Amino acid sequence: MSKEIVVSGIRSTGYLHLGNYFGAMRNYVKMQDDYNCYFFVADYHSLTTHPDPKDLRANVYRVVAENVACGLDPNKVALYAQSDIPEIPELYLMLNMLAYKGELEKVPTFKDKVRLNPDNVNAGLLTYPVLMTADILIHKAAHVPVGKDQEQHIEMARNFAQRFNHRYGDLFPEPFPFNFGDTLVKVPSLDGNGKMSKSENLNATLFLADDDDTIRKKVMKAKTDSGPTEMNSEMPEYIQNVFQLLNLVSSKETIDTFTNTYNDCTIRYGDLKKQLAEDMVAFIAPIRERAQALQADESQIQKILKEGAEKARESAAKTIAEARKAIGISYYG
Repeated sequence: MSKEIVVSGIRSTGYLHLGNYFGAMRNYVKMQDDYNCYFFVADYHSLTTHPDPKDLRANVYRVVAENVACGLDPNKVALYAQSDIPEIPELYLMLNMLAYKGELEKVPTFKDKVRLNPDNVNAGLLTYPVLMTADILIHKAAHVPVGKDQEQHIEMARNFAQRFNHRYGDLFPEPFPFNFGDTLVKVPSLDGNGKMSKSENLNATLFLADDDDTIRKKVMKAKTDSGPTEMNSEMPEYIQNVFQLLNLVSSKETIDTFTNTYNDCTIRYGDLKKQLAEDMVAFIAPIRERAQALQADESQIQKILKEGAEKARESAAKTIAEARKAIGISYYG
């Protein structure tokens, strides 16, 4: 029996951080043994914010290296650059004929982009959900691991798949958000405000490329207070955040020790943060070092991208041929 298909992508902007790892990468690594996985670097998507051309290649290489360093096996998955699959923009063009301006303008992420960057409201931003749909449907994926902020885009992808199938005959499965196993982890920001982010308050985000001293400095600045004054009192949210980080990387013994000292009002937050910092260093350093070693070997990254593109194009070519035939734009057979 063939494995079910999973597709997911990550933009080639910014650096991967602890939230990316626990919210996505860890699940990707689990999926690669049980599903037919297509993971791509979304370099076309990144063009909506006009990255400097001289940075684009290095950004793509870094994302590939960090994905592999987190445990993705290029022999088990198709790991490729979006722009290496010409069938994706062809399907994107077809699907744009089924998308309507009014519905695209109502997408919350588009409205946010317009509000934040009113001078850069390009067509790529408007049709972002259509390109995302093409990324998914080109492999006929039914499972798409995404965060809460992307669920509306998956709903739109289902709508576009339905419209295509209604107009031209059943071709595409309807994709759904997918979470492999555990509840999705949201990794809190070190300043206690929301979650870690590629673009907001970089000093409160732990990046997988951070060096040891940077990790220590960031963790020591994590928001705390003077400590509880009553035994077994409820933790404020920002203290819960610190303990959540501890739960991600520290031993049960360490977690229990600091939980007990919190409950009996003897906790020393300086000691807690020092321990958390060292445990973070021990967790992040091997990933950073593997990624740096791979980034230093450009020929290996090129090999990964080339082989990933070959796998992805084999799937994409079949789909686009079927889509052309369904629409009626197949003239030689």
